[in-house]
Amino acid sequence: MSAHDTAHIQEHLARLAAQGVDVVRVTYPDLIGADRARDVLVEHLAGACGHGLSFCRAIYHTSPQGDVVPVAGGLDAGLPDILVRPDLGTLTPLPWEPGVAWCLGEVLDPATGTPVPESPRDLLRAVLDRAAEHGLAPVAGPELEYYLCEPDPAAPSGWRRYGEAPGNVYTAGRRGDPDAHLLRTLRHLRDLGVGVSMGNHEFGSGQFEINLVHSAALDAADRSFLFKSAIKELARVEGRLATFMAKPFNDEGGSGFHLHLSCADGDGRNAFDDPAAPYGLSATARHAIAGVLAHAPALAALANPTINSYKRFGPDTLAPWLVDWGLDNRSAMVRVPPERGSGTRFELRLGDASANPYLLLAGTIAAALLGVRAGQEPPAPLEGYGYDTSRAAVLPMTLTHALDAFEADAELTALLGKGFVTSYLAYKRNEVERFQRHVTDWEFTEYAYHL
Repeated sequence: MSAHDTAHIQEHLARLAAQGVDVVRVTYPDLIGADRARDVLVEHLAGACGHGLSFCRAIYHTSPQGDVVPVAGGLDAGLPDILVRPDLGTLTPLPWEPGVAWCLGEVLDPATGTPVPESPRDLLRAVLDRAAEHGLAPVAGPELEYYLCEPDPAAPSGWRRYGEAPGNVYTAGRRGDPDAHLLRTLRHLRDLGVGVSMGNHEFGSGQFEINLVHSAALDAADRSFLFKSAIKELARVEGRLATFMAKPFNDEGGSGFHLHLSCADGDGRNAFDDPAAPYGLSATARHAIAGVLAHAPALAALANPTINSYKRFGPDTLAPWLVDWGLDNRSAMVRVPPERGSGTRFELRLGDASANPYLLLAGTIAAALLGVRAGQEPPAPLEGYGYDTSRAAVLPMTLTHALDAFEADAELTALLGKGFVTSYLAYKRNEVERFQRHVTDWEFTEYAYHL
């Protein structure tokens, strides 16, 4: 460690001491976007920056139930380590946990000193480097929905929706939020510095949406990752459950992860804006939209990454299940909002809230970049209400079909890299296999009495 590095660390340590922080939580995303972390006492932070924190690489291959999935580089390699070094530039105190600060971790292979292929943050970085080669700097604005639940021993799952009452669509205040969850959460997130702007009660009982400001794509992914972690942690503090599961309830709609995307050119101008072009969209914007449409079936594997994701789709759900685009049309998979000039962008509505922010951004930007490179033009935009299979192709309707489309998309997988693609497919196909062997409550209810 150089003298400059040591001085830099000492500056951060002094700032943490002034803020009353004595523990730093070093966190990084796993393959599905869940946070993995270690709490480090401040007096040992310098050492963690120097030699890194050791984690088993197979954490990337571990299911939500704690099963280690047989992915190359994990079990077959004897469960080797990765190193995680604190990124002190991301340090921020946790408003709800006095004395604790968060920071992101940089993940490295200790044998090579290079990123591991499963690292979602480094995958996005690699895609952004490819975009930079074309003079484009993607800018993203995430919108995420989630459900808040309260304990209920009588419910089959042990949870019920918070504040159950119909019709509280796009509201704020105590009518749909009797305990002021949204207000309290917005203030905590503001103080955390993740760039939230506003929020409201969504369609479903106990469902909320909070928007994040637009920023450079890696920063937007970082903030989305920390946002999801914070929402879940704040709910736990209150003895509640916040879930970003795509469709947790049969009788309510799902939760989306809508992604607004634009690009800045080398001069910092919005590369998607051109008042003289069709629809006010530059050739770059139209090519990017065409790329997303062309690679949408494969992109679904990243945007809709769970078995449950595909239960969010269907007519009249406002969850897109056809490959189409439209001008200010919320029934389209890709919507172009009405703003032009510096606000010109498209909104990908395909993603659900369970998506890993880094993978959703990496996949979307990669698909858009492929369209730009190919000079593709999109078809005519959707007119009127969508969900008409005579006018647009159907997206994959199961995770298996989405993984098949992902594996078959040679252009997209080449851009994302063989190491990541191989690991992701192995992990997700194992998820499908485990589900297919599991007997569900629906099966017992449907068959047990009569058969």
